[in-house]
Amino acid sequence: MTKGHQLESLDSEQVKLLEERCVLVNEKDEVIGSESKHKCHLNENINQGLLHRAFSCFLFNSKGELLLQQRSMAKITFPGYFTNTCCSHPLYNPNELETENFLGVKRAAQRKLFHELGINAEQVPIEDFRFLTRIHYKAKSDEVWGEHEIDYILFIQGDVEVNMQPNEVMSYRYVSKQELRELLATADANNILITPWFRLIAEGFLFKWWDILDSLQTQILEARFGIASEGKGQF
Repeated sequence: MTKGHQLESLDSEQVKLLEERCVLVNEKDEVIGSESKHKCHLNENINQGLLHRAFSCFLFNSKGELLLQQRSMAKITFPGYFTNTCCSHPLYNPNELETENFLGVKRAAQRKLFHELGINAEQVPIEDFRFLTRIHYKAKSDEVWGEHEIDYILFIQGDVEVNMQPNEVMSYRYVSKQELRELLATADANNILITPWFRLIAEGFLFKWWDILDSLQTQILEARFGIASEGKGQF
């Protein structure tokens, strides 16, 4: 399949974003170079081992509710799926490559919270992001596109103003722990789509962290999860 055939039916704004340079890593999360977002998300390259760095941000309000988003139908991977607050990639530039105190991925999260949800940087200061762990997962979106990432999990808590970008986000809502448990338990029966990385994180350890949200301290928990395929992970 040629590049033109891959892209001709896709949203033009999303196609422009495919030119961004992602951070290539090995399985130890060591930087080995960069590649376009386009090439990083093609299954033909993923199947040959191409792996890039990503982040998943979880934003909670002062009541302890988690902000979820439903990905726009314009998205190239997993359109229309519900997921955590914001999921994306640090870019291959000095600001977002910085590893000290995980500053690179925190800056990327702050940038994308504004891009996708219109949340101003002043409402999500870098020092308020807390790194929890990294997961390594792989999942197909369709026959052409997929994900293969070392995904940094970030928590942040605060009350924010949301002004979603419709090309990125179809809808958003806050949920309590119980509401999220019910959403996940009934998603298949109700034809609600959940991104595979969000389900992995939620079923693995989200709720135990949520239980101690107020007292949670920044820590590095090296958790290596099994490969996710079509939204179902093996631990």
